[in-house]
Amino acid sequence: MRVFPFVISSIVVVAGALAWQQGLIGAAAQAPKPKAPPPPIPVIATAVKTEDVPVYGEGIGTVQASNTITVKVRVDGELTKVVFKEGQEVKAGDILAQIDQRPFAAALAQAKAARAKDEALLANAKADYDRYKVLVPKQAASQQQLDTQSALVAQYQAQIAGDEAAIDTAQIQLDYTTIRAPISGRTGVRLVDEGNIVHANDEGGLVVITQLKPVAVVFTLPQDRLDDMQAALARGPVSALAFRRDGVTKVGDGTVALIDNQISSDTGTLRIKAVFPNDDLKLWPGAFVNVKVLLDTHHNVVTIPAQAIQRGPDGFYVYVVKPDATVEKRAVTTSGISAGIASIATGLVAGDQVVIDGQYKLVPGARVTVRPPPASPPARSVMVGAPA
Repeated sequence: MRVFPFVISSIVVVAGALAWQQGLIGAAAQAPKPKAPPPPIPVIATAVKTEDVPVYGEGIGTVQASNTITVKVRVDGELTKVVFKEGQEVKAGDILAQIDQRPFAAALAQAKAARAKDEALLANAKADYDRYKVLVPKQAASQQQLDTQSALVAQYQAQIAGDEAAIDTAQIQLDYTTIRAPISGRTGVRLVDEGNIVHANDEGGLVVITQLKPVAVVFTLPQDRLDDMQAALARGPVSALAFRRDGVTKVGDGTVALIDNQISSDTGTLRIKAVFPNDDLKLWPGAFVNVKVLLDTHHNVVTIPAQAIQRGPDGFYVYVVKPDATVEKRAVTTSGISAGIASIATGLVAGDQVVIDGQYKLVPGARVTVRPPPASPPARSVMVGAPA
């Protein structure tokens, strides 16, 4: 029968059509979809500013006391009393110690007694002189006797003058037994205890007094800062700031007192002295501190946070956020970097948005989402000689 082959052929044709249709559907399903754009990169950005920037010279210095005095005795004797306490604040004239006064008081009394004796002799000599002066015109006494008596009066007057000097000397020696502070300041460790015999020629002393208000800081700057330093002093008083070794904790505000008259040929540095009131006693003699002196103030300087600056093979650059939320890589030059702030010489203008965090993920043209910085940047300053 021929019907059966026809049915089979029909089935084959229908199956083929179905297979072809499924193949098209599968091919369509397996066709690649268009690639979605990458998500924007989150960054933190801040606006470029223009502001006045102080220019500082920075150096390391040593705190020095205004005056340091070793208190020594000026007479020999037994140290009978020590009045001061170690570490005590004393004022000029305060009593510190006492030496046995008895030998010196006796010497003073002896000198006064000698004066009294000579005064009595002088009084008698003057009385005799007056008698001879009356008798000579009457020829009851000779002119020689009158002249001799006049010389005796002058002799006793000279002896009394010597007695006065002896009394002054004895009084001075007695005063030296009371040892007083020559300056106001703070006492150090006691060097001699009560009961010791002390001498004027002893090498050591009783105590060292250090004047802590004010104090000086002697520090150095590179010799090529001499012109800047002189120009700053010519404009008026130059402020100096003292910091601890961490460079952050400020311990004093002072003013520059002088520039040394020589530059060290060994180190090529310039020694500068600044004076600090030190009312809070944060500066201690012998301590090392970091010092910043205000050399100048640059006005209307373009500034950005220093972390925005990246270094590439061609120099410094930053990523600038464009209005379409993409970034561009822009070359910049700096005139100084200090205290976390960079002063920009070229490459940016006020109002530009620069990336300060997240730039390591960026490439030119990348899309970004911008967040503001969490806190304000630290205080601005420019260290003279910062790399550009």
